[in-house]
Amino acid sequence: MTARGKKATGNRILVVGATGRFAGLVMPELVRRGAVLRALIRDQSNIGLAQSLGARQVAVGDLRDRDSLDIALQGVDGVFHLGPAFAPDETAMGIAMVDASVRAGVRKFVFSSVIQPTNTRLKNHAAKIPVEDALYSSNLEYTILHPANFMQNIRSAWPTVVEQGVFSEPFPKTARVARVDYRDVAEVAAIALTEDRLAYASLELCADGRHNREEIAEMMAKALGRPIAAGEIGFHEWAAPARAKYTEHQLGLLAKVYEHYAAVGLGGNSLSLRAALGREPRSLQSFIEELAAGANPRLQPHA
Repeated sequence: MTARGKKATGNRILVVGATGRFAGLVMPELVRRGAVLRALIRDQSNIGLAQSLGARQVAVGDLRDRDSLDIALQGVDGVFHLGPAFAPDETAMGIAMVDASVRAGVRKFVFSSVIQPTNTRLKNHAAKIPVEDALYSSNLEYTILHPANFMQNIRSAWPTVVEQGVFSEPFPKTARVARVDYRDVAEVAAIALTEDRLAYASLELCADGRHNREEIAEMMAKALGRPIAAGEIGFHEWAAPARAKYTEHQLGLLAKVYEHYAAVGLGGNSLSLRAALGREPRSLQSFIEELAAGANPRLQPHA
């Protein structure tokens, strides 16, 4: 036994979408814990990036291709799975990965789901339910993560904050939204894959506080040393830069998420994240201070 929990017996981990913005944060956390990483990527041009993040092996495959999953999972002890955001067949791809993991004799499976997956009014939330059900109905040692809105999403707005002194999101500035630094989610995932103490847990992962945009603008002003206004912007204007990345259907799903925030905000509690980490979660204030200092919150370790 270690001070934090019994170590898992195997340490060969497959990370799905390893070069993505968020799954890529899991890679260094696993390396720190001595895991041997195999990255599953779709684009062969990302092999170098996967290796730079710590992958010793790289499998080029597709979640829609059963044979490529069977090859990628050979000799693997654990899987980290984060489905493609708003993909129309996200559910089918998640179930395919669970089924392939069962066929391969994988022991541990960590699924980065979403906070409040049973909020079926939001179809991108409800898409996670059948994947969770597949895990519950398997012999895998699963850990299911329910993270709140990612703090990293603020990063894309940061240049506008610095240049124009305004922080805008497509919902009212008084709406309170639970958020989490995905580096903390990545650390929980790595703990679950390299230790046994989080086995069979379903964990809501949030930082402290449900800050509205007026409060966030105050944090930004403090970090930058000048006034920052809390702005409001229509969804279509806000989403314009993303139109090359998402289909109209996917943007429609995202719009529903922000309509939900406008109506009731997003709830969340930090208790389980604090317990899983064994420390205080990263705060939104500290995340913003890193942005202001020019640090890269993708790479910055926790002190």
